[in-house]
Amino acid sequence: PPSPRRCSSMTPEARAALHRRCFDRTPPPWSAAAFAAVLAQPTSFVFDAPDGFALGRAAAGEAELLTLAVAPEAQRRGIGRALVAGFEAAAQARGAGAVYLHVAASNAPARALYVALGYREAGRRPGYYAAPGGPAADAILMKKALPDRDENA
Repeated sequence: PPSPRRCSSMTPEARAALHRRCFDRTPPPWSAAAFAAVLAQPTSFVFDAPDGFALGRAAAGEAELLTLAVAPEAQRRGIGRALVAGFEAAAQARGAGAVYLHVAASNAPARALYVALGYREAGRRPGYYAAPGGPAADAILMKKALPDRDENA
């Protein structure tokens, strides 16, 4: 798969369009304004690949992967795995010792990816994702400890 890179060439509108293609209801897709607001925060960062991106933030020794999106036609090609790895490396460079994320309990493919990458279930949040016109969906909180930077030297 292509190597992810920190990049700001994708507009908030393009991110929102891709996000809509990846998430229909759970979690609800983000708007262009939501992407712009998150990316304006100094703790936020994003990694892009031609068919996807990983967006999150790092502060106070922890990182949160806010969203991972890979175009439906490009899934199962290692892009998501590469984006998460790039996100983790950037989080570690920002001083994070652990990464947290939320994933819809019903999203078995994403949960399997995260488990394969070393994430473990750390909790469940009932009704976390509001679904327009339907019941709220549960989220699984997952966590991964990052290796000490000294171990990688």
